[in-house]
Amino acid sequence: MSHFKQTVALRDVKCFAMHGYYPEEQLIGNHFIIDLVTEFTPKGFDDELAQTVNYEDLNLVIREEMENTQKLLETVLKNIISKVIELYPFVDLIEASIRKLNPPMPGQIGHSFVKLTYTSTPAI
Repeated sequence: MSHFKQTVALRDVKCFAMHGYYPEEQLIGNHFIIDLVTEFTPKGFDDELAQTVNYEDLNLVIREEMENTQKLLETVLKNIISKVIELYPFVDLIEASIRKLNPPMPGQIGHSFVKLTYTSTPAI
């Protein structure tokens, strides 16, 4: 018997937000790119949206959390993942990552990067 795993994701979601540890970052803001990946065992294949993760919901969660200013990008990602779990408790894996474009520090830096991964079962 075969088993399916399904992935529903949004890649390269672009946002402007006021996240940052330093007060000036929360005043001037920055550009961010977010990736959000979900993985789960599909409930069925009857061509109904209720059988899957709706990526419109994922986009809404990202947009809402990007408007909620935080000092740490880790906090933003944790909040995104928590909301996805609330909406879709059957999800087995969630990977959320965020890139801050041109972080305010000396040198030419394309982006900083933070990634957080949730699994419904603890690692062994």
